[in-house]
Amino acid sequence: MTDATIPEPTQEQAALIARVRRMMLIAGLTSALAVAVVLIAVGYRFYRGEGSPAAATDITAALPKGARIVSTGIAGDRLVVTLDIGGATEIRTFDAKTLKPAGKLRFVSEP
Repeated sequence: MTDATIPEPTQEQAALIARVRRMMLIAGLTSALAVAVVLIAVGYRFYRGEGSPAAATDITAALPKGARIVSTGIAGDRLVVTLDIGGATEIRTFDAKTLKPAGKLRFVSEP
């Protein structure tokens, strides 16, 4: 068997091969940078401090006797419930994500 010998590239061919290698290196680094940026963006959105939305939960809140709900609404990140309790108005606020009570505000008539 005879071994096939590969002739040495000419000066023009060597310059072309070097140019193609340099272009492939640039394209590879650009692709790696793009993948890194996408992974960083996904990681940031996944791990940032806001957390995920609350899962659907069943919560029962007890109202005082004779109380009725007058209105409900959302204010920022709070759920606002207005109650009528025996002629006195009360506003209760809850955290919209956890549904934990955030505060009460009572309105009573002056004597």
